[in-house]
Amino acid sequence: MPLQLETARLALRPWTESDVDAHRTLVAERGDGMPSIEHNQRMIDDQRSASALTGIALLAVIRRDEGDFIGYCGLTAGRASVAEPEIAYELFRRVHGQGYATEAASAVLDAASTTGRKRLWSTARPWNVPSFRVLEKLGFERDHVSADDRGELVWLTRSLP
Repeated sequence: MPLQLETARLALRPWTESDVDAHRTLVAERGDGMPSIEHNQRMIDDQRSASALTGIALLAVIRRDEGDFIGYCGLTAGRASVAEPEIAYELFRRVHGQGYATEAASAVLDAASTTGRKRLWSTARPWNVPSFRVLEKLGFERDHVSADDRGELVWLTRSLP
């Protein structure tokens, strides 16, 4: 998968040191408090290491005109596998409703299609209606429901051409 993607409004690229503080703030929006700089740096380092091993990545999402970090989007083995990875995205609340998640995820979906993979997965919590809308626009369909220590998790899948 290419580790640099561009859309009309966005650039998706590998993580840089300058993303650490913005990513900490994004993670804090989840409501579990602000992660330490060290913890957040480990998260980003883990992403870089995983990408080097798997050839897939969660990429920083930057608005091209503004040049600001607004979240991440990409592929991860996550709860799935390298052969059938999970598409994942998370953007700052302040940019929700502007089509950025759909735009970024569409670029990732197109890139995934060129890798020879046959299927992608995604997971979302039942309350996350905006993520379901994005995934449905991208052609994902509900597959099954599981549970983890945080509650119910809906699995969606999409075949690739």
